[in-house]
Amino acid sequence: MTIQAVVFDLDGVIIDSEEVWEEVRRGYVAEFGKQFLPDSQDRMMGMSTGEWSRHLADEVGVPRSPEQVAADVLGRMAERYRSDLPLIPGSVEAVRRIGERFTLALASSSARILIDQVLATAGLTDAFQVTLSTEEVPRGKPYPDVYLTAAEKLGLSPAVCAAVEDSSNGLRSAGRAGMAVIAVPHGVYPPAPDALEMASLVVSNIGALSVEEIDRLR
Repeated sequence: MTIQAVVFDLDGVIIDSEEVWEEVRRGYVAEFGKQFLPDSQDRMMGMSTGEWSRHLADEVGVPRSPEQVAADVLGRMAERYRSDLPLIPGSVEAVRRIGERFTLALASSSARILIDQVLATAGLTDAFQVTLSTEEVPRGKPYPDVYLTAAEKLGLSPAVCAAVEDSSNGLRSAGRAGMAVIAVPHGVYPPAPDALEMASLVVSNIGALSVEEIDRLR
């Protein structure tokens, strides 16, 4: 089947935010005398807001409700984005270039408030026909819910959609949804080998992704 739509992840694909998330969340838990579990960072990449806030409250031991943890951390992230949005070089141009050929959607683990702010600041609000947060589906990545819902809202089968992802959980989510998977591995947080195997195409950076490569996926 011919690819008709491309669904982008946000964090690690359009904005280089994983290090910001880690810095903000580690700093937050440290204020309560707590520290990440050995696998906390890997596990939280791709989790929805409700999932990572429960992890910090229930497993890391922050003495706040998950709702308060989420509000605190999201407030700090929004403040960071307002002062310095960490756009990945070439990402805005890539979205515009690929959008000239394919219908676009966005499927992100970020909260809706952060998605809307990033797109507005980057000038990409009009680029996507559909935008989704994992807050708006039953389960976050690595489950396929957000990608299945994106395809449904586009009125397309997942089989004619390609997903652009960087993280292990994101790659697994897109693969399990039945989409063609394009991996853009993050240099600091590379995906696990088993997750990378789900990719039909691996590119070194988002600016290198071409329309021609996407056309050849199916």
